[in-house]
Amino acid sequence: MNGTLNRGMTMRKMIGSAGLVAALAAAPGWAQETAAEVVAEAGPVMDKGDVAWMMVSTLLVLFMILPGLALFYGGLVRTKNMLSVLMQCTMITALVMVIWVVYGYSMAFGGGTGAFWGGLGKAFLAGVTPDSMAATFTDGVVIPEYVFIAFQMTFAAITPALIVGAFAERVKFGAVMLFVALWVTVVYFPIAHMVWDASGLIFNMGALDFAGGTVVHINAGVAALIGALMIGPRIGFGKDMMAPHSMTLTLVGAGILWVGWFGFNAGSNLEANGGATLAMMNTFTATAGAILAWAGLEAVLRGKASLLGAASGLVAGLVAVTPAAGTVGPVGAIVLGAIAAAFCYFFIAVVKNKFGYDDSLDVFGIHGIGGIVGALGTGVFTAPGLGGTGGEDFSIAGQVMIQAQAVGITIVWCGVASAVLYFLVDKIVGLRVSGDDERRGLDLTAHGESAYHA
Repeated sequence: MNGTLNRGMTMRKMIGSAGLVAALAAAPGWAQETAAEVVAEAGPVMDKGDVAWMMVSTLLVLFMILPGLALFYGGLVRTKNMLSVLMQCTMITALVMVIWVVYGYSMAFGGGTGAFWGGLGKAFLAGVTPDSMAATFTDGVVIPEYVFIAFQMTFAAITPALIVGAFAERVKFGAVMLFVALWVTVVYFPIAHMVWDASGLIFNMGALDFAGGTVVHINAGVAALIGALMIGPRIGFGKDMMAPHSMTLTLVGAGILWVGWFGFNAGSNLEANGGATLAMMNTFTATAGAILAWAGLEAVLRGKASLLGAASGLVAGLVAVTPAAGTVGPVGAIVLGAIAAAFCYFFIAVVKNKFGYDDSLDVFGIHGIGGIVGALGTGVFTAPGLGGTGGEDFSIAGQVMIQAQAVGITIVWCGVASAVLYFLVDKIVGLRVSGDDERRGLDLTAHGESAYHA
């Protein structure tokens, strides 16, 4: 920086001297040499626009959790359990943020070269300062490590919060907190490292996961299904009325999720450039395609399109485009969103009913299935012939095979580990509330509060 200022002062002295004409004639060549010297001396470059965008994206992902996901889930449960869902989302967010700083960031991105975890070299954020930089997808362009840590911290927080929708209205609050602490340690951090860190197993397989199809959605969906199966259905499931108590709040939450998802997807580009705008555009188009597809299916198969269906399609489209946002084209994103909506609708309307499991808020049906469809679809729609950004040698069959392997590893790792953790938590504190508490509602029995007063 000082060298640049000194050269500028020298230039001004030259212009003020009798050698003005000679200086002007030499200016183009001098400027080129100076620019080259500055780049060579400066090293990696931090752009304030990138930093500002990543700070905003981080806040947008937090906005997805609180109040977005909390209201989306809260509207879907019965009145007597509204506050319990809000409380779980709030406390999970706070708990995971603390764990992330203590050891989570280090396990996921700590600089270790292991295929499954990043080590503990950055536990308690050791060595991180305001001057520490993190790499982006462009050589020589960096962002402050603190903003990367904060951005990834919000991803770590929302993922376990998604899981609670599967066993809403019947699980002990303490059991939720213990399970989340164990689950992010054993499942989320290792999968995040495997997928997104340069030394990770799945990363080195060549799998494409732009913003977390495997890390966030398949992970959460599989853990949700295992939980729903092991905990069992709600009392009165299939007999009592368990309709959402406020579709108004659910749509408010869904709308906030859509807005926040632009930070989730476009922010995952790590830079405010054309790549971020592609992810932004796809976050619009995939979601729109999924909403239309879900509502259309309902209109044809049920005779009426519902707001619940439109909101479900909205989330299904967002889930599906998450791994694909930076590599598919906008038209491919529409098709991908529509396909995901059809698969999610089928699993919720047919498969779930056939097997009779109580995934209360359809976490597996939307996040699990939508994440799988999105991950596999990324291998298809990234093809340049379909509008994607893949190179000339891109192979749909080859990439889909890699995507399938990544999906398989995530399902097995998460499924086995989640089952073990649910078992341990049940033995330690018990997973399920008593029948009396469940009938009265968790708002009063777990938190001593009520969402609504007469």
